[in-house]
Amino acid sequence: MPRRIRVRVIPRSGRNEIRLLPDGSFVARVTAPPTDGEANRAVIRLLAESLDIAPSRIRLVAGANHRQKVFEVTD
Repeated sequence: MPRRIRVRVIPRSGRNEIRLLPDGSFVARVTAPPTDGEANRAVIRLLAESLDIAPSRIRLVAGANHRQKVFEVTD
């Protein structure tokens, strides 16, 4: 069963990092700009790296043009 992950994205940051918050959501800082889906792809790479899974197992399901996003991770 796929699980959903909430992420607040901060594009054009000085570094790429992802941090787990106490409520179970994440904050992702990416150096990529928020144009043409670059920041979304960068967040997917960060999530995949932190979860130790392939990026192809993560897809954006809500918030493509917003800072608050929801990603779905498949098993």
